[in-house]
Amino acid sequence: MSASCNSCGGGSCETGADRRGVLKGAGAFLGTLLAPGVTLYAFGGAQAREPNEPASAKVRWGLLIDVNKCPPGCNMCVTACREENGWKDTGHPQTDAQWIRKVKLRDPKSGATREAPVMCQHCESPPCADVCPTGASFKRADGIVLVDKHICIGCRYCMMACPYKARSFVHEELHDQQPHAPRGKGTVESCTLCVHRVDAGRVPACVETCWTKAGGAMIFGDLNDPASDIARAVALTASSQIRADLGLNPGVRYQNL
Repeated sequence: MSASCNSCGGGSCETGADRRGVLKGAGAFLGTLLAPGVTLYAFGGAQAREPNEPASAKVRWGLLIDVNKCPPGCNMCVTACREENGWKDTGHPQTDAQWIRKVKLRDPKSGATREAPVMCQHCESPPCADVCPTGASFKRADGIVLVDKHICIGCRYCMMACPYKARSFVHEELHDQQPHAPRGKGTVESCTLCVHRVDAGRVPACVETCWTKAGGAMIFGDLNDPASDIARAVALTASSQIRADLGLNPGVRYQNL
C-alpha cells in the first residue's frame, strides 16, 4: 500500500486536528512466568538488555511496526506512552505533547486506509541534533535520540528540523511528573523509546501494551543482532522507512505501509 503525507513531503495523510506528519512489524511474544508475581517480559522480540549495562554502539535499538496488525481506532500504544511517561492530552492538539500519535493513511488510488503509530524515528543521522545550538538534542551510542532538559533552551530549532514532526514544546505547567521521565516547561520533548525501561532490561511501554492488549503490531529489538526477531523480520520481509530519501536511516520501520 502506498501513501504519503503533505507534512512529510508527500501526498495524502489524514490526521484530523493533528499537526504532525507520517510513517512496518511482525514478531513474537514471550511472557515466561519465573515465580509467582515475577515475569520476564520479552514482548515482540527479546529482552531489551541486561540492567545497568552501558549503552554501546554494537547495539542499534529499533521498532518494526506491521500496519496490517494495527487495529483501526486503537490507541492503546498512545495511552500506554502517556501513562508511562506522564504527558497529558488536554484537548488542545496544537499545543499538547505528543510523544506518539496515530495517523490515518489513505491510498489516493484505491481509497484503502490504514492506521499507524508515529513517534520519533530515532535516526542514525538525526537532524534535530545537527541543529541544536546547545547539544541538548543528542543520540546515544545505541541509537536512541534524546533531549537533555537541563541544557535545552526551548529554541525549537529541532522541531523545525525534524521531517517527521515528532517533537513537542512544553507549554503547560507540569504536575505529578514521573521521576524516570523528567519534563520541563519551555523545553522540547519526544519519544525516548522508554529509555528507562530499556536500561532496566525491559521493552517500551507501547510495545508491551500492543502485545498484551492490542494487535501485536510492534517488534522491539537490536537491529544490529542478526539473531534478533526484529533483524530477522527486516531481513525476510520488505519494510519501509519514512522519508528514506533523506538518508537519515530511521530506527523505526514499517511493514505493509
